Amino acid sequence: MIDVDQAPPRARPPHEVVEPGALLPEDAARAALVGRVLDPEVGGPCVVAVRGDRVVDLSALAPTTSALLERPDVVDVVASAPGGRSWSLEEVLADTLARRPGAARLLAPVDLQVVKAAGVTFVRSMLERVIEERAGGDPAAAEEVRARVVAAVGGTVSAVRPGSPEAERVKEVLIAEGLWSQYLEVGIGPDPEVFTKAPVLSAVGAGAQIGVLERSTWNNPEPEVVLAVTAAGAPVAATLGNDVNLRDFEGRSALLLTEAKDNNASCALGPFLRLFDDGFGLDDVREAEVSLRVTGADGYELVGTSSMREMSRDLLDLVAHARGRHHQYPDGFVLFTGTMFAPTQDRYAAGEGFTHARDDVVVISSPRLGALVNTVTAAEEAPEWTFGITALMRNLAERGLLP
Repeated sequence: MIDVDQAPPRARPPHEVVEPGALLPEDAARAALVGRVLDPEVGGPCVVAVRGDRVVDLSALAPTTSALLERPDVVDVVASAPGGRSWSLEEVLADTLARRPGAARLLAPVDLQVVKAAGVTFVRSMLERVIEERAGGDPAAAEEVRARVVAAVGGTVSAVRPGSPEAERVKEVLIAEGLWSQYLEVGIGPDPEVFTKAPVLSAVGAGAQIGVLERSTWNNPEPEVVLAVTAAGAPVAATLGNDVNLRDFEGRSALLLTEAKDNNASCALGPFLRLFDDGFGLDDVREAEVSLRVTGADGYELVGTSSMREMSRDLLDLVAHARGRHHQYPDGFVLFTGTMFAPTQDRYAAGEGFTHARDDVVVISSPRLGALVNTVTAAEEAPEWTFGITALMRNLAERGLLP
């Protein structure tokens, strides 16, 4: 994070950067959308569905989104099952972006699911990981390393199918040239990187602050499409995620991955889960375009768009590596599918690339998934995570929602 001695410029709140309606998919009227709303009246989360201009409470039918997604009739339930109280969709979206105290607002749309993440699934970000490692987490050294690595392996690696005999031959060549890396191993080797991103219930939702450690000086957002997977291993929905990353920490050592990835408010998900149905499915996720926009209080702006078509591994392959005979998730899991972005646009000094500043507004969007909007702060200054599994179970029991 950057500390400036002079008075900081006025931070723009999220609702001044993005209209509340932009959080919704462009075809929201045809989408089956599930979320969680923090209801101040009950002091806890409600599982909700979007129906027209209303947000409808489904908690009496399924007290958690993990339970809702396990229902074979989940699409019908979300569309038409009798619900409880409801809120104005427009007001919930506006209050979410404004972080209005005492108002109903969106939370991360998952609860008891384990939050998993796949890394190095795009060639572009894979090469940036190699560069981080070679530069030892030093952004000033990254430009020189980037030019050498891209010149040596860029075109070759991008055409290789992971785990193939051709990938093994490329590995042998790179080892001989002294350029092999652990990131290339998981990028084109037989096994992808799959790790636990965040503890259950720790993810923040749309409108919330996202946290970067105060002592990190090189960090970035990681915009990703996230799959929601049942206990049986079936992908049933998708949403957007920000796998906030500290490039200086991970670049110094891959053993610092947990410290680089799992901090207060360092995992954002939302705004809604879009269920797979007759109009939207896994093939649509495979074709999704994802955009990133970072708007700084200092006037800096970073904009980029990329496609899920650039993935080097199929989505179902990633799911199979996360869940199978080797590992089960009785409450389901969500899987970050990897970032296609590794921002290199200079912000403060030539050759040092991008890093976050406090009050950056980060907008991750995709036409059929909506927009995930968050504001950057220090992890040490973000709202503390206090509502865990015990608090959730107690709250649901007090509301009579547990059998």
